[in-house]
Amino acid sequence: MSTTTSESTVTGERADLLESLGGARHFLRLTARGLSDEQAATRSTVSELCVGGLIKHVTAVEHQWTRFIIEGTSAMPAGDDPAGYEEHAAGFRMEPGETLAGLLEEYEAVARRTDELVRTLPDLDAGHELPPAPWFQPGARWSARRVLQHIVAETAQHAGHADIVREAIDGAKSMG
Repeated sequence: MSTTTSESTVTGERADLLESLGGARHFLRLTARGLSDEQAATRSTVSELCVGGLIKHVTAVEHQWTRFIIEGTSAMPAGDDPAGYEEHAAGFRMEPGETLAGLLEEYEAVARRTDELVRTLPDLDAGHELPPAPWFQPGARWSARRVLQHIVAETAQHAGHADIVREAIDGAKSMG
């Protein structure tokens, strides 16, 4: 593998990860184009999801998982904390005072930090044990590579959700 850590030249697996992250992020941001704050907060389907809330959630997830890469298990919330569950649920909503522009700005800042981590992390094989939680196998470990793949998958999945929510708002689609 030929990888450099300069800002301009990243090759191999790291370039692939950056391209995958960039593509998934592009489609998520694309769903928000031209929306007002009110539209971005609109729950246009039977679910609780709104475009702004999905952007907010993906931002939080990406931030938390990149902290996990660096800090390990201590960066993750306890899997059995009721307050943590409510905080997680609130992460899908636009709260009073939040703006779409502000959410997109925070998302961009988190994305820049993640991209820099992909460029500079000494070893993508380095990993940590996952915290105890009902959704993780006991004793499971994830490498930095696995975490980054998870961020790509999470972003792509929620970009699809956002596309459905957006289409129900005004008929706009990210593709097609």
